[in-house]
Amino acid sequence: MSRCDTKYPIMLVHGIGGDDRAGKRYWGRIPAALRDNGARVFFGGQDSNASAENNALKLKATALRMLKETGAEKLNIIVHSKGGLDSRYMISRLNMAERVASLTTLSTPHHGSETIDFLMKANGAMRLVGRAADAVYRLLGDENPDTYSCFKLFTTAGAERFNAEVPDAEGVFYQSFGFVNHRFRDPVEGFKSFVVKIVEGENDGMVTPSSAVWTNYQGVRTSSHREIVDMRGNKRRSAGEEAVITEFYVNLAEKLKENGF
Repeated sequence: MSRCDTKYPIMLVHGIGGDDRAGKRYWGRIPAALRDNGARVFFGGQDSNASAENNALKLKATALRMLKETGAEKLNIIVHSKGGLDSRYMISRLNMAERVASLTTLSTPHHGSETIDFLMKANGAMRLVGRAADAVYRLLGDENPDTYSCFKLFTTAGAERFNAEVPDAEGVFYQSFGFVNHRFRDPVEGFKSFVVKIVEGENDGMVTPSSAVWTNYQGVRTSSHREIVDMRGNKRRSAGEEAVITEFYVNLAEKLKENGF
């Protein structure tokens, strides 16, 4: 089948806390579903908890290597969560606009989080949490973990500064999706959703649809923040437009193909 044989190869870029290096599982059945339908799929391979600036440097190196390997002129980037901020920085600030055909962001906190604003009032505690997380992620393979910088980026003020400094690049097709969920199989994710709902309203377990709004917003889908990337590899129980999350990605790539990307 060739539903997903896009003109340009696809790079999947993970979010904070994620790791797709050395064949580590992050995207579940999604890469196989895309490849089975004709797509050329690669992974970003950036650090789990580095700053957007440092991760953008890694993404640029990966993208250039991917383009050389495939002989393609450009690539399509599909991202989850913070990966959208890493990728936006790479495109706009690292002179990669001419090498990127499209950027699709899924539940990316483009406008930050009021919940993080509240938590950052305990600045000292958040610094300690950041240092502890850095120690863990350094052991797991991060070269430059900087969790506290991620916390600052996720504040509403940090997001506003980022958006002012990292505008969309001309010539790149941008689109964004938001997600919500009401039935969580993961109790930890369910608890996080409960907290975010108290502070901000409906969410997917971490990000609100209003924060996910960016250029060419495609509306809200039903999924949890983890299920968006098929972390469990199972059929979703919640009602939504897609019975299986893999079909969402196949449809997404199919539309990129139809639009000449």
